[in-house]
Amino acid sequence: MSKSNLKSRFGTGLTPQGFIDSMEKNKEPFETGYRDFTWKKDEDRVFFEGLRSRTDLRTVILAADWCGDVARNVPVVFRVLEAADIPVDVLILEQNFDLMDEYLTMGGRSVPIVIFANEDGEPLLQWGPRPEKVQELMRKFKAENPDREAADYADNMKVVREQMMERYGEGTSIHEVIVHELRTLLSEV
Repeated sequence: MSKSNLKSRFGTGLTPQGFIDSMEKNKEPFETGYRDFTWKKDEDRVFFEGLRSRTDLRTVILAADWCGDVARNVPVVFRVLEAADIPVDVLILEQNFDLMDEYLTMGGRSVPIVIFANEDGEPLLQWGPRPEKVQELMRKFKAENPDREAADYADNMKVVREQMMERYGEGTSIHEVIVHELRTLLSEV
């Protein structure tokens, strides 16, 4: 299925600061991740700063403040996009189900979804809802637990969420992974 053109969404979302200011949940960990971000590799910073000359790129991020993956991942995405000077529209999940339903993850509404588009609104690439090394645990869980009504589903979900937290690691350790994944993705455009 082809994805909808995003041009009509440009300029309609929250700015990164507007999203942070509007947060009612997870604001403290989000702001901590944003504040504590540092470039681990200078060549990554240089790569993203090199995108400043690309006036043809736009970003739409589907997000919700209640989501832990948003609180862990989007601060890094914001910092990367700041360095690249790529315009950002943050769209709140609950106000954009139509778009969210075009970007389902294993059939579910998972955020954040970071969509890179050209200036004409054509979607080019997407990232999310979480780094691959964390997401692979959820893929495995879904494959092994297809029945959400099964008696052990909730217990198994609790276990996989704990495993995911271990993969995220402490502090800012996941930041470098997200930067690498975004750099790899944007190297394609």
